[in-house]
Amino acid sequence: MSAAEAGPRPGAPEDGVPDHEVLVIGAGFSGIGTAVGLLRAGIDDFLVLDEQDDVGGSWHANRYPGVAVDISAFSYSFAFEPHPAWSRAFPPGAELKAYADHCVDRYGLRSRLRLNSRVVRAGYHEDGHLWEVLLADGTALTARFVVCATGWLTRPKTPELAGLDRFAGPVVHTARWDASLDLRGRRVAVVGTGASSVQLVPEIAPSVERLDVYQRTPTWVFPKPDLPVPAAVRGVFARAPWTQRAVRLATDTATELSFVIAMIHYRRFPFLVRTGEALSRLYLRQQVGGDRELMDALAPAYRLGCKRPSFGKGYWRAFTRDNVRLVTDPIERITAGGVVTADGTERAADVLVLATGFHVLDNLPPFPLSGQGGRELGEFWASERFQTYEGSSVKGFPNLWFIVGPYSFTGGSWFGMIDYQVTHLLRVIGEARRRGATQAVVRPERHDASFAKVLRRQRDTVFADASCRGTNSYYFDRHGDAPAVRPASTYEAAWRARSFDLDDYRYERVRSDGSAAVPDTVAPDATAPDTAAPGTTAPGAGHPEGARHATA
Repeated sequence: MSAAEAGPRPGAPEDGVPDHEVLVIGAGFSGIGTAVGLLRAGIDDFLVLDEQDDVGGSWHANRYPGVAVDISAFSYSFAFEPHPAWSRAFPPGAELKAYADHCVDRYGLRSRLRLNSRVVRAGYHEDGHLWEVLLADGTALTARFVVCATGWLTRPKTPELAGLDRFAGPVVHTARWDASLDLRGRRVAVVGTGASSVQLVPEIAPSVERLDVYQRTPTWVFPKPDLPVPAAVRGVFARAPWTQRAVRLATDTATELSFVIAMIHYRRFPFLVRTGEALSRLYLRQQVGGDRELMDALAPAYRLGCKRPSFGKGYWRAFTRDNVRLVTDPIERITAGGVVTADGTERAADVLVLATGFHVLDNLPPFPLSGQGGRELGEFWASERFQTYEGSSVKGFPNLWFIVGPYSFTGGSWFGMIDYQVTHLLRVIGEARRRGATQAVVRPERHDASFAKVLRRQRDTVFADASCRGTNSYYFDRHGDAPAVRPASTYEAAWRARSFDLDDYRYERVRSDGSAAVPDTVAPDATAPDTAAPGTTAPGAGHPEGARHATA
């Protein structure tokens, strides 16, 4: 049995000193934002782990034709690091990857990265208040605090299709694209009509001989105002950053008003959702002309918001091409030379493209993770429903925070979420440091109150609408909850991160001999700052017992 298979060692390090004060798992934008926040809060003893060979997360892994951001880049970027050089309002994926590289270099994070390091297990040592994280190569690292910044779109979902392994041609998932694959003049079958398909289909349609798109559930699509950013405007952004911040405020507000508010306050303002649906149907009519049969096949029968909507450039119009077919009959099986649907029709294909998305809720956590009493987090969530305190921490799992976990994302700005989640965890770590505490764990009653509030609010969201059932939306879990979305605006979530009571956590410290924990009887320094958010000064006290550095 390998070290990775064996699980965490039975005891904490003999000297009780962790390899690092903080381990950040994930080097996508969530991990980058966490690392920058730690530095700006004066916490410099941390290491960022990632299983890939470079930074960027989804923007490093996803390279399919047409891949691009589907929210304005003025919002899809860090507020503390505006990027004046975007070529377009919705730039291609390569620019997002370059932006990730820029942020890593700008803040000197390369030396704090450990790439090609897949985490296979993590366990909490209660006697020493330490996390032990095991990597696939058998390495074990310890840390006082752990931040899970693994994101959502990391584990591609392969559909369970009979005969898939017998297909004679190339089979490629959009998240694992083969750059050497040439689709020109070939018969291509695309399975799936989600966000990646909306980008891929219009990109490849003009060059392939035949394109069959297999649809299980239609997608709400809106026109993508993907305008180029003139050089003169980029120059203004570079010389006067406040102008770009003003544009960001406008795009953030538009997103909150047009989607987030409509989604979470559906019962109060149902007309907002219906207005969005009417606009999308108008766009559909403009794209496909008077083809009523095609319109009916492409128009969703569920409320806008039940599934993730998309912004497209020519997706619906692609189905009016002579070489493109929309197939709505369920797939029965895959053969060596094509796809057979439930009506018995076999359609020939040379290449099979799986645009079938990712494991999202069933990838939380992305590896076995055991807390107090040896309780495994995945088992806890499976048996007692996905739940968190403020979308960030979980009762019984000390010194651990999620950037993207249950009820963390509001559906608005992804980077806004990163900011408020980092603010939350830095406030707690800062408070633990000021108290000389080695453990911070959310109080069960405060955790439960937070979860109860989320469930109450869900009753007013679009997710409670009966039309959401059967949509195969990754927003929902097997309990019928929608833990992928926090029923709050981004602005409210940010305010909560800055104002929640720090005593919602219980703080303890290990005795000097490591034998037992001591409650938080030491009052915090009244002169020390009470937050450790990005951009603030460092916490008043240093790390309680120092830390040693492992070689990265």
